[in-house]
Amino acid sequence: MPDPSDSHQFVAWLRAVAPYIHAFRGKTIVIGFGGEVVTTKRLNALVHDLSLLHAMGMRLVLVFGSRPQVNEQMTLRGAQSRYHRGMRITDALALECAKEAAGENRLDIEAAFSQGLPNTPMAHSTVRVISGNFVTARPVGIVEGVDFEQTGLVRKVDVQAIRLVLSSDAVVLLPPLGFSPTGEAFNLAMEDVATATAIALDADKLIFITEGGGVTDQDGRLLSEITESQARAMLAAGTLPEEAGDTLRFALRACDGGVARAHIVPMGIDGSVLLELFLHDGVGTMVVEETLEALREASPDDVGGIIALIRPLEEDGTLVKRDRGLIEREVENFTVIEHDGVIFGCAALYAFPDDAMGELACLAVNPQVQGQGDGERILQRIEQRARAAGLKRLFVLTTRTGHWFLKRGFTVGTVDDLPRTKKNLYNWQRKSQVLLKPLN
Repeated sequence: MPDPSDSHQFVAWLRAVAPYIHAFRGKTIVIGFGGEVVTTKRLNALVHDLSLLHAMGMRLVLVFGSRPQVNEQMTLRGAQSRYHRGMRITDALALECAKEAAGENRLDIEAAFSQGLPNTPMAHSTVRVISGNFVTARPVGIVEGVDFEQTGLVRKVDVQAIRLVLSSDAVVLLPPLGFSPTGEAFNLAMEDVATATAIALDADKLIFITEGGGVTDQDGRLLSEITESQARAMLAAGTLPEEAGDTLRFALRACDGGVARAHIVPMGIDGSVLLELFLHDGVGTMVVEETLEALREASPDDVGGIIALIRPLEEDGTLVKRDRGLIEREVENFTVIEHDGVIFGCAALYAFPDDAMGELACLAVNPQVQGQGDGERILQRIEQRARAAGLKRLFVLTTRTGHWFLKRGFTVGTVDDLPRTKKNLYNWQRKSQVLLKPLN
């Protein structure tokens, strides 16, 4: 029998991630990872996680690299790998090694998705993986006097064919190879293939799994979210390590091309893709057009998110129960904090203009992010709305959170201090504490 406390924690966690599952269902996600995932024995764990995302209804396009495998093949044949500006110079021998390495990695990935052993995350799974000549390439050519030979760049992605595969509930697998209309093969960078594919598909997310992980500031602190303008400034400063800078450049290119979110997550953290998608701050760096967190007035589209947020507080008696119809009718009274499409906090303002007072009601913050100041930000926004409406005082009725409000300028009042219409509706069975705050 599991420990009951652990069971409660599991249920709470599952409920907390449910909004993300709903938000990401049917979304197209392109995931790029290097051949190091295979050489470091992390492939099976990654495939387990990706199969779970597929089972949740996400449409996955996987792009793999094979640099370490190509290097190994080159060494076995007594040849030296050549690079210029971090890009491989692909002669005839290197191209043969690239083909062999890509074929080997593709088979390993397909085999991993074919698992179905009992008592593993792949039990009962049936994931079809389809690969093919979806990418048309062109040669890099001669750059700075260096002939890159059979190294190429993505020219075109067969969007229609990929979408057809995705609509058949299969996972698309793209190798780091492309082909020209004349039948030539070109060695491509995994990042180039992943970025071009994400842009062509107008993907909802592009995720890079790298050895270095997310971008850090000068003090080594992980930056969980940066805007496109911040990314440009960091790249222009030239202070990032080479790998981090290269990956961030591709992530920025994807966002410039219309991809909604680009993530850089660490290979070394088990389950990093799941943690990045289902935790508020994730474990990597997310590049966005502008900051994702919005403090704003609610719209009818937010009703479901508000209900999901306040339901646990209604069930334990912290908040008075409100039916969906009431919230739908009064949604314009609510202020919400939204992050990446998920409501993490809310509160409502009900005005009593005859008494120049307003009621702050239904203040709730997701337990995942409590202690980060969201409740105070919502309170300040409600106060701004009340002042704009010409109200002079706020009041709140609470049974359990009085101390929090007292620390933020509220004082203890009585039922007689309430507006007349609210006084007539006061629930004497709940015996809520009346707290008041002047709006200076």
